Amino acid sequence: MSSPEEWTHPGPDAAPATAAKPTAEQVIAGLRATDEGGADLVQLLTPEGERVQHPDFDIDITAEELRGLYRDMVLVRRVDREANALQRKGELGIWVPLLGQEAAQIGAGRALRPEDMAFPSYREHGIAWTRGVKPTDLLGIFRGTDNGTWDPVEHRFHPYTIVIGNQVLNATGYAMGQKFDGKVGDADGEATICFFGDGATSQGDVHEGFVWAAVYDAPLVFFCQNNQWAISEPTERQSRLPLYQRARGYGFPGIRVDGNDVLATLAVTRWALEECRQGNGPILIEAFTYRMDAHTTSDDPSRYRLSDELELWKLKDPIERVKVHLVKQQWADQEFFDSIEAEADRIAVELRDYCVNLPDPPAGRIFSEVYAEGNPVLEAQRDEFLAYHAGFAGGEH
Repeated sequence: MSSPEEWTHPGPDAAPATAAKPTAEQVIAGLRATDEGGADLVQLLTPEGERVQHPDFDIDITAEELRGLYRDMVLVRRVDREANALQRKGELGIWVPLLGQEAAQIGAGRALRPEDMAFPSYREHGIAWTRGVKPTDLLGIFRGTDNGTWDPVEHRFHPYTIVIGNQVLNATGYAMGQKFDGKVGDADGEATICFFGDGATSQGDVHEGFVWAAVYDAPLVFFCQNNQWAISEPTERQSRLPLYQRARGYGFPGIRVDGNDVLATLAVTRWALEECRQGNGPILIEAFTYRMDAHTTSDDPSRYRLSDELELWKLKDPIERVKVHLVKQQWADQEFFDSIEAEADRIAVELRDYCVNLPDPPAGRIFSEVYAEGNPVLEAQRDEFLAYHAGFAGGEH
């Protein structure tokens, strides 16, 4: 464990760094100093699958409930891996992997009540799963055939947001509305949760959301998945302090949880959401996890991070620690694990078949979906484009 000073600065023998780029020694020093998340990390299940106690957070979990969380994570990972493969085969334009972040998303998602509202960025495939959104409903976004086909009101799950940090403003406004409508203040109250990455914390939209949520005591949980890399920059290049401590400057609590521990994430998120329902929000959660794949399929992480870092985090795999615990407790046998793998195989087949058979959208849709109402300039552009498009053999090219 280390202090914030040790966390952000290498030892005295390290080579000097430029203002623009840290040295390799500095990057590794920062990562090694924080590989356990620091002294304030909330953890209930160790990487070795051992159940541990925490003085402020705990959770009663049955064998059936833990098997359910394991199933969630395995199936979500399989969806992610299949979609990643589909992109590599040219069936998707891009994909945003969540590999390694399953516990952070399933733990947070399963903490939500049906009446709560969730605002994702573009990586929250696990949250979508917990809100009842079919994995196939995500594919059109990344194939370019639709903008997401689920009903955000029915599922209480907002459409994906591509602009970094913009969903924080949307979530803040929604949570302020919950406060103004009197939907907070007791155990039956509502809450909102907003997901973003460590890189988004450097965006102005996120800071503006923090300010407004704090001023209006909005029932909003800011859930930061700190996966250690904002595309190609390590977290230590964005903050002199652990991210959860930033909440102090806005006047609300911040807490850091082991984002590879589904039980700790579930417990902490349940607590935070309940605080918000009672009118004690907002709250910032930093889920300390790791992105084990590329930022997106257009990214090459081997250009900016070292393989030994990835190997270190593989030992903290969120799914394996739950599997080990289930075996140690004799809460699951090989037949159970085989059944989950078989279910994952079926979902992968369905996902693949659905993706390759998605119909191409009509050519004119790029104009019809821009504005709520048409205008002469847009209509003229549409007519010109459609006439040009029709000039090709068969009307296609």
